[in-house]
Formats: sequence, C-alpha cells, structure tokens
Amino acid sequence: MRNLSAPLVRAGVMAVLSLVVLVFIAWSNGGPPAARAYHTAAEMAAFRSGGALLTYAENTYFKGSGNCEGCHGHDNQNYSMLDDAGKDVNVVDDWRSTMMANSARDPLWRAKVSHEGLVNPAHQAALEDKCTSCHAPAGRHDKYLTGGGPYSIAELLQDPMGLDGVSCVPCHIQSPDSIGKLFSGHMKFDTLGSPLYGPYDDIFGAPMTAFIGYEPMYGEHILDGGLCASCHTLITETADLDGNLTGGEFVEQATYHEWVNSDFNTDNNNPNGISCQGCHVPQIPDSVVISANYLFLQGHSPFGLHHFAGGNSFMLKILRDHITELGLTASEARFDSTIDRTERMLQNHSLMLNASVIDRTADTAFVDVELINLTGHKFPSGYPARRLFVEVLVENTMTGDTLFRSGGFDATNEVIGHDPSYEPHYDVIKAPDEVQIYEMVMGDVNGNKTTVLERAATPLKDNKIPPAGFSTSHYAYDTTLIAGVPASDLDFNHDAMGVEGSGSDIVHYHVPLGGFTGTIQITARAWYQSVPPKWLEEMFTFSSDPIDSFQTMYANADGKPVLVKEVQFTDLTVGIDGPQDLGVRIYPNPVTNGTIHIDGLSGKVLDVRLLDVQGRLVEQPSLRAGRRVLDIHAAPGTYLVAFRTADRTVVERVVVF
Repeated sequence: MRNLSAPLVRAGVMAVLSLVVLVFIAWSNGGPPAARAYHTAAEMAAFRSGGALLTYAENTYFKGSGNCEGCHGHDNQNYSMLDDAGKDVNVVDDWRSTMMANSARDPLWRAKVSHEGLVNPAHQAALEDKCTSCHAPAGRHDKYLTGGGPYSIAELLQDPMGLDGVSCVPCHIQSPDSIGKLFSGHMKFDTLGSPLYGPYDDIFGAPMTAFIGYEPMYGEHILDGGLCASCHTLITETADLDGNLTGGEFVEQATYHEWVNSDFNTDNNNPNGISCQGCHVPQIPDSVVISANYLFLQGHSPFGLHHFAGGNSFMLKILRDHITELGLTASEARFDSTIDRTERMLQNHSLMLNASVIDRTADTAFVDVELINLTGHKFPSGYPARRLFVEVLVENTMTGDTLFRSGGFDATNEVIGHDPSYEPHYDVIKAPDEVQIYEMVMGDVNGNKTTVLERAATPLKDNKIPPAGFSTSHYAYDTTLIAGVPASDLDFNHDAMGVEGSGSDIVHYHVPLGGFTGTIQITARAWYQSVPPKWLEEMFTFSSDPIDSFQTMYANADGKPVLVKEVQFTDLTVGIDGPQDLGVRIYPNPVTNGTIHIDGLSGKVLDVRLLDVQGRLVEQPSLRAGRRVLDIHAAPGTYLVAFRTADRTVVERVVVF
C-alpha cells in the first residue's frame, strides 16, 4: 500500500503546486483578474460598493479594515470564521461594534478634544496630534512617518483611514522589539517588507501578500500585553491656568502599568499571569478556519475572539443610538452584542462584593462591606472620568422603612450626598452624606479639582481598587500611584495580616439606629459609571459643534449607572440582649477545637440555629426535652448562634478557628 500510494500523493502535490504556480502567474500579470477567481462578482461589488460598511482606503503604510473583510469577515460559504458549533466568530463583525473600532468617531472624545483646544488654543495643534495618535492611528501615524507634521481633527474628518479607528493594521504591524517600551501614543511599526503579525506560524499567506501587500508572519508578541502599552499608559504635559507649560507631567491613565504591577503580569513566565488579550481577546479552543474563499485551508486553535469588551457600555449605547449621525459601520444588533459582552465583563469578571454585620448595639450596627478586584488592573481603570461607588441601605424588615442609606443616585444620575468638589476616600462611614467613591480626581497647579486634562498636575485622589499583587514598592508604582487614601485605612490593599497586595478594600459602616432593636435588612450595591455628570460640568460651560452635539446626545441618553454587584441579607441580631439573659452560656469563644459548647438551655429556648454571617442556615440541631447541654461542630469561620423563644430571638456571634 505504501508503494502504491506514494505516486498518488506526489501527483496530488504536483497538481496543487501547478495550480499555485498558475495563480501566481495570474497575480503577476495584472492582479484584478485573479481577485475575481477568489471572490464572486457579487462579493466584489459588495466589498467595493458605496454601501460597504468598512473602509477600503489605504495610505502609505496602512490599509483600511475593509481590505481585511473579504477574507476575515463573514463567509457566505459558511466554511471559515466558524467555531466548532458553527457560530460565526469572524473578527471583522466582532470588532466593528467596539469602542476600538469607533475610537475616531466617539462623540465624547471629539467633544473633549474640542474642549481642551478651547481652553488652550495655542496648544490645539499639539493636542489634536497627540489625541489622534491613539484614536486615529492609521491616519495620524502615516502622516508622521511620511514627514507631514501634526495631524489635525480637521484632517481626520476628511480621512477615511483615520476614521477607521483602532483598526487591524496598526495593531498587527507593531514591531516586536518595541512593545511594552513605548507609551503615550508613541508606536514603532515594522514597515520594511510589510509584515503583518499574527499568532500562527503555519498559514497559507500568499493570497494576502498578493491581494493586500502584507506578508503574514508569526509574531509571539501579538499575544503579549505590551502590545497595548503604547495607548493604555498615557502621560501628558502639564499647563498652568494661563496655558503655560510647567515642565511637569501627569499620568492621565496607566492601565498597562497597573497590569505590570499585579499578579496578572506575565513577566518571567509567571504561571498565573494572563495578558490583556487573555481577557479582552478571549481565546476559545475551537478549530477555526481563519480565511474565507480557500476551501483547502484547515482550522487553527486556539482562536482569539475580537470582542474587546471593557466597561464602557454607556458610550456603546450612545454609538448604537446615533449610527447614521456618526457614520458608523456596525448595526444595532452588533452594538447590542458588544454591549451585552461589556456588561457581562463588568458584572461577572470585575468585582466580588461581601457584606456582614460585625457587631450591634442598641445605637449602632457595625457593617463591613468588602470589595475585591478581579481584574488585572485597577478597578475602575482607564480614562479618568470612570468611577465605582458603593450604596448601603439598611431597612426595618417588618415595615420596610429606611433606617440608613449611604450612596445611591438621584434623577440626574449623580451620587446622592456627593460633595460639591469631590468625596474623600473613607475607611469608616457614619453618616448618609458620606459615600465611598473609587475614582481618579485630578488637581491643577493650584491644588484645585480640574477635568481639563492638560491642566492636571497632581492626583488629589486615586483610590481605585488595586489589582491583586499590587505593591507600593514595585518599580512601576510611580506611574500607578495611590492618592488620597489615609494611612489609617489599614485594609486598603492589605489582607487581615497586614500584607500588601490583597487587591481589595473594606469599608466600615457605623450605622446609627436611634434605639431601634428589631431585625434589619442590609443591601450593599456597587455601581459603575463611565461618564458621570460631574465630569462633564466643566466641559459643558464651553460651546462648539462637537461639544454641543455630544451634550444633546448625553441629555437624551439613559445615564443610569450599571449595577456591578449586589448583596442582600437579614441580620437577626436584636437589641443588646445576649444568651446570658436566657441563662445560656456559649464557650469557648473564640472556638479553637471546632466544637461550640452551649450550656444552660431551658424550656424557654424553642430551637437553636447555627447561621453564617449573612443569616443563612448552616445547621439546626434537634433539642430533646429537658436537654441543657448542646455541642455543635463547625468548620473554621464566623457564625451566628440564634436562640428562638416564644417572643424574641437572641443571637451571639461565634468565631471558630
């Protein structure tokens, strides 16, 4: 069999090679006829017609995303870009409804660039050039590389390459020797030989080279978090209130360096590390054929879904609701998919929230709310407008009346109790007008709050929750400062033993009860806002077409914060009564051997229940008539032992080691 099959194999190989040679001859003798061999006339018309959704333009070094759509978009033959279940996972349609794809058309970004130019008109050219370096890279960097000088918003509005946003080529031609080393919009591109890097080293790349002009190459760095560094750490120059540059700098955002200063970084082959792409371009193990029109291609695995989900569902909804006005490329359905992914990212992969009643007297309930950051950077992160705030609601379980509330938001979607300037960071909250808000607050050269980015000189507050492993002794700490958190807050990014790097914070609420001794229900919520009203107040005092347009969009949008997490439970502790009032003794407390001893039970006690700190039943041992002694075996933890009588329930807290 082996001798008979070998000639057949050789013949098959020669046939394929002959076909490839003929294809190359066709490409070398004119190009366009060969294109028709791989795309039907109808497909070519759809790709190139005025009704096409993507950019087919090109400039000296970059090509628009439409040039990639023909092979890496939806496959009408249903062969490529499908996962193992047959679901379409093409990179173009997933990408086109993201903030990355629409970065140059983002109406808030355009309004903010206009605002900065109106504040400091002498700096307008430099500001626009800096801002477009990340939001319109294919337009701005091509002009820079060809020696054309600064790139302006006026040019952007007429440049389809700039309007293509953060598109395919600017990411995939970044030089491997520059990632993680260049920031603030500075990028190095490999233009010699026109390589286009990807995660696979066994691809059939001749068609891409012939049709598009790029040579697909394996690049290990394409999955490295450093690929994101050039735009996701931004350090700006500081100007005083007269517009004079001071020579100082300000870290406007440092998501990349926050990741570096965490347990998530992949330095030294950290086995627990996960790159930025690991969350934002999540890989699936399915075998996916990555190019249409070539039925002999085999699948590649793993495959990165180009979801680019972050936390900014608010702006995604504005984009969705103004597709025609903004000239966007995605449909409402595609935006809805990206919005759903974004809110799942926020609600399922960003934060853990715990709450418990630590103690209670006749006057005060002591409630601890713990927030644990699950992300690989601070939460929130990125553009300094973003904030997370905590709402704690305490209610009378019998009547539903509110006994205490800290946080929440009003009809304008502003945080209730927000100070005129900004809320300080709290370790202990005792009053309803004290609210925990995790955010960046920028200060100008005079130490006053500002939302003008170029006036930012120092962080007045940066209490965003650090990621796990974050350290103030890390070399990147100067780029990821904590600000405004008092040294007395011993559990901010510290565990119970005082070790730094917990990636968490505990807010201690001393809830005044005014003598109320009944049962209470505690609700704790964590809310996220990407564009809070207070951030826009300063900008909306100016007027320009971009500012006025966005102000109208903002006024008509649903600005309600996104609920990230909620915890609700009933605390059974009442008054200041203890088991001793029933003649009952619990010992030892704390428990060191796993056995809770209860002595002095009488007919007054109808039942005994062991509960966790959120009031959930763990065990309810049976009580025999006349039984005075009871042992309950429990795993390490904090518990409530509840004794129910005919007229009340008495509770004691027990710690088991």
